[in-house]
Amino acid sequence: MLKIPRVSFSDSFANACPLFRVGVVACDLIDTVREEALYKEIDIAACELREKYDVGAVKQLPAIFSTRMAYKRCGKDPNRYRPASEQLCRRIINGNGVYRVHPLVDLGNLISIKTGYSIGMFDRTKISGDDILLRIGTSKDVFYGIGRGLLNIEDLPVYVDSESPFATPTSDHERTKILGNTTKVLIFVNDFGTKDIPMQEEDMLSMALSLTKELLYKYCTLEEYRQTCYQVFI
Repeated sequence: MLKIPRVSFSDSFANACPLFRVGVVACDLIDTVREEALYKEIDIAACELREKYDVGAVKQLPAIFSTRMAYKRCGKDPNRYRPASEQLCRRIINGNGVYRVHPLVDLGNLISIKTGYSIGMFDRTKISGDDILLRIGTSKDVFYGIGRGLLNIEDLPVYVDSESPFATPTSDHERTKILGNTTKVLIFVNDFGTKDIPMQEEDMLSMALSLTKELLYKYCTLEEYRQTCYQVFI
């Protein structure tokens, strides 16, 4: 049976982000993503985003707003180190389009456009060990963000496996990135407290996980799929 890594939380992170939850998806692909249809849906979602929001309004989207507030509580300025979902949405609204990186990565971007969540998308074979710790980054952490080079992750929420830090909601690490031959995938949907935002009638994380499953089955041929959710308990 397909195995999902366990995620635990450091005390300092739990105290700063007591409402945090992460949806974790693991899947094995038989076939590649059906690209043409995927990119048509991405273009439609990007167009709808531009029609509904301006740059100033993006930061008020519940998933982005809660992530920004969590960054502040951890000690990081979210205007200098924006969550990946906010970076993407701002890029689209500014008319710069969506990068085409890899169909799986681009599928993760589609989830971000539709939900506002920062999505971690990893080659599962590059994750070391069965246990992952989410903690707050330190000045001693060395982190090479994908396409960004050496990134200062001090005071950012950071996922750490048995080898080293490999992901933040601002950028994932080069070590665990999706490659052309990736078939074993791990996905994180990071929720920093949308349930605590007034007027949220539905559980946004559950909706995002349902969307993730729907899109994976829509555009990929999967051998196996599993999902779970971990959350902070104080």
